[in-house]
Amino acid sequence: MSRYEEGLKLIEVTCGNNKDNMISLATIAMELNADGKPRPYARDVDAYYEDGVFYIVTYAKTTKMQQVEQNPEVAFTVCGGWISGNGIGENLGWVLDPKNAELRTKLREVFAAWYDYANNENDENCCILAIRITKCTVVKDHGADRYYMDFVNKVEMKEGSIL
Repeated sequence: MSRYEEGLKLIEVTCGNNKDNMISLATIAMELNADGKPRPYARDVDAYYEDGVFYIVTYAKTTKMQQVEQNPEVAFTVCGGWISGNGIGENLGWVLDPKNAELRTKLREVFAAWYDYANNENDENCCILAIRITKCTVVKDHGADRYYMDFVNKVEMKEGSIL
């Protein structure tokens, strides 16, 4: 088994198996700071992980979705999970769109404890945000081992080359 595959297994153990994961999601603000430079913007969100993608049920008019629309490059960290990385955000559209039916069923199950309280599915702005991981660092045993993963090429990269 390659180190990339080992890293994938660690991500699956930490985030997979129908878990409701809390992740910090960072985007780039639409307005520049006083020096004219882009500003990061972070928030915690509930996310479902499957096959290299985090899925988030959100509202299309939120700041995060406006920022992702302007610049889909995002960063994330799994809260308490020793996993962080970069990805590409994509609005998959309305949760009730027939193309989202299978994924919506999974999301409703994983987020069952709060899903109906937090989401109005009848509003077409209730959408699914997909974060497709491009690069990721997985830390094992409090830093004794690290996996620097390139999800695009499906290989481990050398230390320090990702984050």
